[in-house]
Amino acid sequence: MASSYRINCSTLLHLLMFLSSLLTSSANLSFNFYASSCSVAEFLVRNTVRSATSSDPTIPGKLLRLFFHDCFVQGCDASVLIQGNSTEKSDPGNASLGGFSVIDTAKNAIENLCPATVSCADIVALAARDAVEAAGGPVVEIPTGRRDGKESMAANVRPNIIDTDFTLDQMIDAFSSKGLSIQDLVVLSGAHTIGASHCNAFNGRFQRDSKGNFEVIDASLDNSYAETLMNKCSSSESSSLTVSNDPETSAVFDNQYYRNLETHKGLFQTDSALMEDNRTRTMVEELASDEESFFQRWSESFVKLSMVGVRVGEDGEIRRSCSSVN
Repeated sequence: MASSYRINCSTLLHLLMFLSSLLTSSANLSFNFYASSCSVAEFLVRNTVRSATSSDPTIPGKLLRLFFHDCFVQGCDASVLIQGNSTEKSDPGNASLGGFSVIDTAKNAIENLCPATVSCADIVALAARDAVEAAGGPVVEIPTGRRDGKESMAANVRPNIIDTDFTLDQMIDAFSSKGLSIQDLVVLSGAHTIGASHCNAFNGRFQRDSKGNFEVIDASLDNSYAETLMNKCSSSESSSLTVSNDPETSAVFDNQYYRNLETHKGLFQTDSALMEDNRTRTMVEELASDEESFFQRWSESFVKLSMVGVRVGEDGEIRRSCSSVN
């Protein structure tokens, strides 16, 4: 069971000052943006996420990943939800994304009460926030008021999302291009404490020998963990199989991810890279030893991520359906 997260006065004051400084650069975003226009918006999203999670424990990981892929490509504008040929959603890099039905359910509930008022971009951000809480993580207050993008291009996906075999330098460059720091990189990588991934997302850490059997080629992996992964993914149906990102507490949002890295049980090469480089190792060790610190830093980095490339004011629109532009 996840440990409870309590914020003391000093931590709360620090967090409020941090959030206030961020909002000065995005004046059209605000806390309780829908207080007068649709006061039930956040309640409806939270209830939708909780209900979906109760019947499918994989939902939080899917919603969190959906949010990352939206924000890293063209900003947090729900462009990843638009259906059609050559859209972001159609790109192979987004083929394994999930959680779309949860967003649609929340959107439909909101539209019934507050037509053309709440953006899909805000619903995606709120759903990811609530997914973390539903999995036992911290409660994070995020500003709202995002507008939805009007275009979605598959060509924008590959240059912006992070491949699981990226080097640390490549990850740092990708995060920096979104205004995110090395600390944000380490903290937001903690999203891998929940969710699951297909075998082809990490099979580059293995190779088949002359008899067709897997063997480890990545020395950074713990031997017993590597054996488990090879056994799981050696099946002819491995392309459809998934493995928990966190082999210890896969359904709980906690700091176990960092403890896994210390014992060389990071699922992806990008995970292991954080423990192998002096620029990030100390942060990993700190977060592994202090869950409250991880939750505080997660709250800060998550808010920063939620504000990447946002559209506000007259930029963008409020989609009536998240899967298509108006």
